[in-house]
Amino acid sequence: MDEAYIDLPVRSGGTLRIEPVAGDIFRIRLGEHSRFPDGALTRYGIVRNEWPKTPFERDERDGVVSIRTGLAEVQANAEDGRIALFDGQGRLLLRETARQAAPQSGFAAEFALADDEKLYGLGDESRQLLQKRGHRAKMWVKNVDCYAPIPFLYSSKGWGLFLNTTWRHVFDLGRQKKDRWSMFAKRGELDFYLIAAPDYGRLIDRFTDITGKPELLPLWAYGLTFVCNQQANARDMLDDAMHFRREGIPCDLIGLEPGWMETFYDYSVDKKWHPDRFYVPGWARTGPQTFIGALERLGFKLSLWLCSDYDVTWHEEKLAGLKAPATASASARDDSASFDYSPDDFEQDLRAHAPVYMDRQTKRDEPWFRHLTEFVDQGVKAFKMDGARQVNEHPDRRWGNGMDDEELHNAFPVLLNKQMHEGFRDHTGLRPMIYTSGGYAGIQRYAATWAGDTGGGPKPLVSMLNHGMVGHANASCDMDVFTPAGIHFGFLQPWSQVNSWAYWRHPWLLGDKLLPMFKYYAKLRYRLLPYLYSAAHVAARTGMPIIRSMPLAYPDDPKSDGLTQQYMLGDSFLVAAFTKDVHLPEGTWIDYWSGRRYVGPAAIEADVPDDRGGPLFVKAGAIVPVWPEIDYVGQKPMDAIGVHMYPYGSSEFVLFEDDGLTFRYRSGEAALTRMTSAADGSELRIGIGEREGRYEGMPERRSFELRIRTEREPSEVRLGDRALRRGDDWQFTDGTIALRVEERSGGIDIRCRLKA
Repeated sequence: MDEAYIDLPVRSGGTLRIEPVAGDIFRIRLGEHSRFPDGALTRYGIVRNEWPKTPFERDERDGVVSIRTGLAEVQANAEDGRIALFDGQGRLLLRETARQAAPQSGFAAEFALADDEKLYGLGDESRQLLQKRGHRAKMWVKNVDCYAPIPFLYSSKGWGLFLNTTWRHVFDLGRQKKDRWSMFAKRGELDFYLIAAPDYGRLIDRFTDITGKPELLPLWAYGLTFVCNQQANARDMLDDAMHFRREGIPCDLIGLEPGWMETFYDYSVDKKWHPDRFYVPGWARTGPQTFIGALERLGFKLSLWLCSDYDVTWHEEKLAGLKAPATASASARDDSASFDYSPDDFEQDLRAHAPVYMDRQTKRDEPWFRHLTEFVDQGVKAFKMDGARQVNEHPDRRWGNGMDDEELHNAFPVLLNKQMHEGFRDHTGLRPMIYTSGGYAGIQRYAATWAGDTGGGPKPLVSMLNHGMVGHANASCDMDVFTPAGIHFGFLQPWSQVNSWAYWRHPWLLGDKLLPMFKYYAKLRYRLLPYLYSAAHVAARTGMPIIRSMPLAYPDDPKSDGLTQQYMLGDSFLVAAFTKDVHLPEGTWIDYWSGRRYVGPAAIEADVPDDRGGPLFVKAGAIVPVWPEIDYVGQKPMDAIGVHMYPYGSSEFVLFEDDGLTFRYRSGEAALTRMTSAADGSELRIGIGEREGRYEGMPERRSFELRIRTEREPSEVRLGDRALRRGDDWQFTDGTIALRVEERSGGIDIRCRLKA
């Protein structure tokens, strides 16, 4: 039909609007008198508002209105507005059990839970759970306790729900009533999206169609970040950089804490380099003679710490094409506002996390990022956005767009990082590396995150897994460099950072045991960068994260929900952290350290060597591209790369490459190399296709160093029609076939016949 939506009057008050925005996505709103003003997330472009028109059929019988698209169906009770969601085959997915409250009194909705139903999502609001049934979530950005709540919930029954609100709200997921879940708030109007999809990956994909796909960071950002001690000066920072190079530890990004500024913890618009510690002469503010130029010659980028209390809504109103309203007078001060800290928090920086009153910083006609362009022009390539001021409450604030803090608080971290991202992008044409602790729906589009002032232990791991379960791919935490387990976990993340801050976490100060371990893992990470970067590209296309919780990767395994100390890194690596007890899902698994094979499902105690920090397994069938050793990304052209193969059945890997810096990959300037492996009885067959596509700086020719794991010795190895000579063309040692092949027109086809 020609309509884009239908409106139903609701007896308890207001009008229910049902809008199919896609075949498997419906937007549901309850408004007063058929008026549906956009909330902050939609108004400011965080939530997608433009969709191709979706045809649907409508009918009504026995007081129930049905809207069908072919992929899904929503039914609404014409009397009280209660809804139900069905898939394309007519299977009931979700049923509302209690009517929604009248719009003027906030909103509430209650839904039925099936006996065996599981619930996931909600982002970084809990660091205890992956499966959320029985949990009560208070969705309010808060320092340490709730850094990045994301109001996206999904179910093992095939439905997802994104609550499009910024108001303080609550999800009760079967805690108060075991067979019901509910969402409610004291203020705001009901506005949510329903998704019908057959699996978790598709649900995340569709959610990130609504709120945006994860950003692809610059390639160097997936290497190692090191943040200096906050008292470091320019000479100390350069000494740190030289230590990395002398020790042979690869690293790409050097960060400065608040001590880089003339005024410590300066969140104003008048930031300046500290005149003594980071002296920049007025006659030579840019160029190779500065300390930033010296860093660049060593292959490093520079990151600066920032803290912001700027009213970003003035600029968002301009971007929305509307005139910002006059600022209203401040409301009464609420001295009862406070933060509660758990006694087992890893570390706390409390200097800037009390409630903040009034606004003495904002210049209404100037966007926030304009005050940072001077530093970008001098060569700064990244910014660390501290939680301070992002996660603070502003009890008396009337924001420039007319909202009070109850409405804007949750959205502020997203809007701030949006303006950081877009400001850097527009000023430089390059992909930004903005990393933050605070966030809300849509943060995956604009910034990487780290787990805040909570260290690098098991709780930040759960935080990162929950981030991934709502489509945020670029999550990390401060690495615990003082334990083998912390180093192991710290390097096997989407991006890795060591934050010295007020401490001495410098690798070369770790001693005889930990320093070699740190070096090994740093080099391992850099060798794995083509594998990790390809996983990041998958995330940018589909929302599937780089690290994946076991419920996300193996939803049918009954053990998955309780596995909070292990995860999949991309498709092929299983990592366990802070434990030697590992649950191996169905399939064949290879211990990366020893080469021993296991068949799952199985619970094992991993045998971890003394010079390693935790269990690491490779899924049989894995194809892993690896780089040669380098000190930093871009040090040399990658005209020769390795490919490690673990043949088992049939498998495939697509290597993604681009210039690593710009957004040109979005217009097709990228290269894909398809790699395949097949094991069939006594024969292995390996394929490497021709590169498809081009990008600036792409090597014209390429060779591959193949390492093919097999339990049996080969009797023959053939490249196309030619038999290769053992010793000259290939070798077999310790269960590995090794050979070097050159890229060729039509691709590479290798056959290995194995001895009986």
